[in-house]
Amino acid sequence: MRPGGVRSFALELARGPGGAYRGGERLCGRVLLEAAAPLRVRALEVAARGGAATHWLEGRSVGINAVSSDYAAAETYLRRRQLLLRDTGETTTLPAGRHEFPFSFQLPPTLVTSFEGKHGSVRYCIKATLHRPWVPARRARKVFTVIEPVDINTPALLAPQAGALEKVARSWYSNRGLVSLSAKIDRKGYTPGEVIPVFAEIDNGSTRPVLPRAAVVQTQTFMARGARKQKRAVVASLAGEPVGPGRRALWQGRALRIPPVGPSILHCRVLHVDYSLKVCVDIPGTSKLLLELPLVIGTIPLHPFGSRSSSVGSHASFLLDWGLGALPERPEAPPEYSEVVADGEVAAMGQSSFPPLQDTDLSFEGPFFAYIQEFRYRPPPLYSEEDPNPPSEAMRPRCMTC
Repeated sequence: MRPGGVRSFALELARGPGGAYRGGERLCGRVLLEAAAPLRVRALEVAARGGAATHWLEGRSVGINAVSSDYAAAETYLRRRQLLLRDTGETTTLPAGRHEFPFSFQLPPTLVTSFEGKHGSVRYCIKATLHRPWVPARRARKVFTVIEPVDINTPALLAPQAGALEKVARSWYSNRGLVSLSAKIDRKGYTPGEVIPVFAEIDNGSTRPVLPRAAVVQTQTFMARGARKQKRAVVASLAGEPVGPGRRALWQGRALRIPPVGPSILHCRVLHVDYSLKVCVDIPGTSKLLLELPLVIGTIPLHPFGSRSSSVGSHASFLLDWGLGALPERPEAPPEYSEVVADGEVAAMGQSSFPPLQDTDLSFEGPFFAYIQEFRYRPPPLYSEEDPNPPSEAMRPRCMTC
């Protein structure tokens, strides 16, 4: 038996481990107290806290001395407190046995997604505190996850992204020819589990073969006292076949599937999580030709009808611009966010819903090929002034004077 007559003191949330919340919802749960004997209690309270924090050190040399600068910043999103047993100046005696104290908090309408990074984090927790006379306070703590909704069904995130670059390949101050790269994707917003169809054209005018590659890169930016610290990691990659001298290669929708990663964090003042599609061409003897297209990873997938059907015209012209005239049988519906990032994975990862990523120097891995999903509906036939199915002579009406 533990001292003070308290056998157990715990805190439970209504959604259980792995349950995620979003802004505007109610955070409900209960405090569980089991007393081995009658227990004198002065007060019982629960408090919910949440916010973002960044911290890192930067060292520099001043003469023979090493000086380090400390950078730190914080931002609070949630601060709620509720008294389950109010402190009135007199103690309350609880009988021996099990006691439950329910609580409920209204979360603020806007909360930033939970995140764990090397130099910063966004964390949310709820803590229960039991105050008793002449005895140290007893505490129980529970961490919960918040997911900020990011809807990709907006005009800005449904717009195609494209770019083009070129570079002169040089070796020992001699010109080896011009290498050009152009790339395009059908929209800016995607959700985990979706496939990004990458369209690219590589024109190798040099005298050596070049290697095209593509990757989805996550960039974590931490901010404090006007300074920035960044960490980058590759979350998905593919590599194409080498393009020989004087040859041209065309990617007609090579697939790059997005793994279960955290959504973009764009509205936090101390840290950001951004994504981009980087298409590069490795040129021997010359720095790589690198083209970057911005991405936003959301939580609300593309609507199968509505925003998706309204963008069919622009999507069709997008395909025709790249020489893809074939029309599809049936498009693949994007998965729901909860299907890709399961509750069990959230619980296993502890404070953050998403595992930390490894640093990278953009050394992408092996090839992964596929083709873009086609459209379900074929276009109507071309208009013609002539009837394509004229009536026969037997059915043709005769003139009354003939």
